[in-house]
Amino acid sequence: MEELGNNRLGRQLQLLLLMIDGRQHTVTELCDVLGTSARNLYYFFDQLREDGFLLKRKNGCYLLDTRSPFFQQIAASVNFSDDEAAYLYKLVDAVKPKTNYAEAVINKLCRFYDIDFVTDKKLQSKTVENVSRLYDAMNRKRVVILCDYSSSHSRTVSNRFVEPFLFLNEQNDIRCYELASHTNKTFKLSRIGEVRIVEELMWSHEYMHKNVYTDLFMFSGENYYHVKLRLGQLARNLLLEEYPRATRMVRQDDERHWLLETDVVSYVGIGRFVLGLAEDIEVLEDEGLRHYLREKVEHMEF
Repeated sequence: MEELGNNRLGRQLQLLLLMIDGRQHTVTELCDVLGTSARNLYYFFDQLREDGFLLKRKNGCYLLDTRSPFFQQIAASVNFSDDEAAYLYKLVDAVKPKTNYAEAVINKLCRFYDIDFVTDKKLQSKTVENVSRLYDAMNRKRVVILCDYSSSHSRTVSNRFVEPFLFLNEQNDIRCYELASHTNKTFKLSRIGEVRIVEELMWSHEYMHKNVYTDLFMFSGENYYHVKLRLGQLARNLLLEEYPRATRMVRQDDERHWLLETDVVSYVGIGRFVLGLAEDIEVLEDEGLRHYLREKVEHMEF
């Protein structure tokens, strides 16, 4: 039987394992594992993207996001929720002194789950407790008081009665419906003195909860617009390199063109991308984006 390292499938599997080990690897390293040239490696990257893998590039190195659908499907039968992973992390982290097994479990939890709000050493124990109470309140749909909230906008410190319903920004922010202002607001966890659950008050405005949407170009807001672009090969490749999340939003139109369909909160991010590659992109939708681009071009000085 041929050794694993000498057959094509075996080398590809070895490459996948290498690219999810939590470290960044250079093109040279990856070529050595795959036993091929850089050109063929990039072809393999294209195939991975088409198959739904989320490929990340940082400082000239590459790694695969473990949140890629393929890995999620494999882990589905044994996967923990983020809440369960955070709870398990706190239990294992409490083991003193740390054993090799405890360290191994912690490393795996940090690699495969979004629990930065627990593992970030900068967060104080009070903040971790606040996060735990917010999760509890959301699960049981209870009103909470954000005590001594320090607002940089109004430059005040006050108590806020809110219905918390969504964590944002890797659990650094909490999206809430504020009862006093009758609006949805985003509060920073670092500015909350203490979270108190009001047990006798259930949510009464759930129909008003509006999730904030973050688009492909990292602009956030409650309202968004649907856009559609026709991309040439250069535009498509640069898009996938700079914005790996776009993989699921792109589909092939013909041999040399691809279609990007997505929702955007602002025309600024996608407008900058289109203007930078104008000769390789055709705007199919929407009229708002076309109007934004025309205005930008009219105000350009050459």
